[in-house]
Amino acid sequence: MISASLGAQELTASVTDPANLPDAPRPQLPAYAAASTSVDFESFGQSSSQQQNTLPQQTPADPQQPETAEQRKARGDKQIQEEEHQRIAGVLPAFNSVQADKALPLTPRQKFHLFFRGSIDPYQFAIAAADAGIEEAEDEYSEYHWGVSGLARRFGASYADSFDGNFWGNAVLPSLLHQDPRYYRLGRASGKSGWHRFFYAASTTIICHGDNGKLQPNYSNVAGNFIGGAISNIYYPASDRGVGLTISRGFTTTAEGIVGAELIEFYPDFVSWREHKRERKLAARAATSGSASDGAHKAQDVAPPATTPAP
Repeated sequence: MISASLGAQELTASVTDPANLPDAPRPQLPAYAAASTSVDFESFGQSSSQQQNTLPQQTPADPQQPETAEQRKARGDKQIQEEEHQRIAGVLPAFNSVQADKALPLTPRQKFHLFFRGSIDPYQFAIAAADAGIEEAEDEYSEYHWGVSGLARRFGASYADSFDGNFWGNAVLPSLLHQDPRYYRLGRASGKSGWHRFFYAASTTIICHGDNGKLQPNYSNVAGNFIGGAISNIYYPASDRGVGLTISRGFTTTAEGIVGAELIEFYPDFVSWREHKRERKLAARAATSGSASDGAHKAQDVAPPATTPAP
């Protein structure tokens, strides 16, 4: 009896002693809670019902649907809208340029749209007027004579040169030959050296991207320049016509395309360099003004207190 009583007391003591109690089972976290241990600060201050509504739902992921023709066309139209706002120094149009790793192939309609948008840009009329003024001052194409009529003829010829070359080289031939008339800019993000980008830009007058994304001879640009030169024989004076002048105009226009490609490739680098330089100047100015302000405060702290003369 005594031993039984002692056993009961020992059992009771072991149960009532907190140190001998077994650990409570840990609650099992749901899958979404165990997946992340970060704190969602946006959920603080919400009620429990609101927090429950913000928990991720365990829905099976649908397989990615292939892009439809309409969706691809919409993306292409959006890309063109962005390209139509591209300008060098806020003036020179750069509509026919795109980042190399973000380009979508153009449809024939989009190629003609880009051509037309560039042809009616105010810059084209301004540059044609400048050419006409210079030619008038130098008495070039003297058969056009002087005065308003001569200036108008020179203006029309200059604008027609640009229009014809772009029409054939950026719209008609690229649509027929399935070539992309745009300049594919590499940029600094490509990791290529400056010399590589320089020679690449120069080569784009004779090498282009096809609609299939592959590099190929730029038949559209070269042929378009020479077709434009041939058409110019219709409106230039008789003394400025002929096969030799046609070939010369074709080569000149092709060479001018190299200059434009270099500007498109490297002008964003210049803008970035100028912005970084301005930011460094502002930071240095702020640091200088901050140091001067700290020095003035320290001088005030160490200055001896003003004393008043004894009466």
